[in-house]
Amino acid sequence: MPLLPALPDLVPRVRFGVPEYPLHHLRGGTSTGLVLHAAAVPAEPPLRDELLQHLLGVPLDGEAPLPGNRQVTGLGRGTPTSNKVFLVDVEQHQGQARLVSTLAQLAGGHGLIDWSVNCGNMSSALQLWGLDTGVIEAPAIGMHEIAIRNTNTGVVTTSRMERRQDGSFADTTIPGVRGSYPQVDLFLQQPVGAKTGRLLPTGATRNRIGRYTVSCVDVAVPMVIALASELGKTAHEPIAELEADAAFMQAIRALWSEAGLLMGLRRRDGQPMTREELERSETIPKFCIVGAANGAGNIAVRYFTPQSAHASLAVSGGCCLAAACLIPGTVAHALASGVPAVGAQQADIAVGIENPAGVLDTTIVARQSDAGIEISSAAYRRSAQILLRGHMPLYRASAELKAWLLRQAW
Repeated sequence: MPLLPALPDLVPRVRFGVPEYPLHHLRGGTSTGLVLHAAAVPAEPPLRDELLQHLLGVPLDGEAPLPGNRQVTGLGRGTPTSNKVFLVDVEQHQGQARLVSTLAQLAGGHGLIDWSVNCGNMSSALQLWGLDTGVIEAPAIGMHEIAIRNTNTGVVTTSRMERRQDGSFADTTIPGVRGSYPQVDLFLQQPVGAKTGRLLPTGATRNRIGRYTVSCVDVAVPMVIALASELGKTAHEPIAELEADAAFMQAIRALWSEAGLLMGLRRRDGQPMTREELERSETIPKFCIVGAANGAGNIAVRYFTPQSAHASLAVSGGCCLAAACLIPGTVAHALASGVPAVGAQQADIAVGIENPAGVLDTTIVARQSDAGIEISSAAYRRSAQILLRGHMPLYRASAELKAWLLRQAW
């Protein structure tokens, strides 16, 4: 019997003897990826991982490298920002429906899957997915709000969209995306210590690693913030120029690996990450270099995921950097201009971050207490877009995966 008889569009099917898997391909912010109904995903990790590898066109044999993989057999696009899969379902919490999301981060060059972090950009597509599939009820007119609990980090986000009189969604433009698309406002609730449990994972606002000064901050995502000037940069360089600088890339890899050890970062199974694991990590810690803003924002950044430079700025990293700008003693606070001091009363503090695509506008809700700065939420605005919806044929599914799919097929 199929898993979801009430939602046939979300159930595997068979055409011409080939099992086909249901999916949505979406853009959230400046990332693209797939969203799958978690109830229609195999529970067994080997079958689940094989399914995701087929869908994105990455190698099936784990660590075996495949340099220059163009992912022509799947829907991935080579860069980390376009190799994401969200598994999403609905749960009841205090009498209200909310989405539950789990992010799988893949890479074109190997088959390993990272389950350790969330993606703020792609999270902005989840409410649209839920409304489009019918797993959550669409409002007739007006504001629709739903909570999203992320299992990778434990962070709860509130996602908000507005439906207009003609049934369409209110739209917006964002840096890095041409044109207007459905607007999504996201509020990260209690984002401090998403991965490490601490605002400052090393216990200090600054750490000296070799001849470099960094700040390690964990708001929405653990991130290492370095002074661009100490690395011979300004944080206004073109991304291609930074990635082509082999000495620079080697230096920042050493920096994020050492900082990750100082932060006590752990794998999903709870074991501490080794230096080697940090060196090849596709997700944590995030890394950025910061410099003085040129005008429109409060600070300038070049952001790494960490292996690749980001064409703009991930929103989770943006929220983390914005929070760092409020914390006296961090390298970000020293460089940020025009950011008001945090007061004793909770208040919204706007921080504009200059990045290669423009300015990311963030809002940090914070107050100063005797124990230090308390951050209750971080907000950002994105746009979302459905690229396609349908079923993808899995021509090369293993006998085990094919048998599972056939058992669920509509």
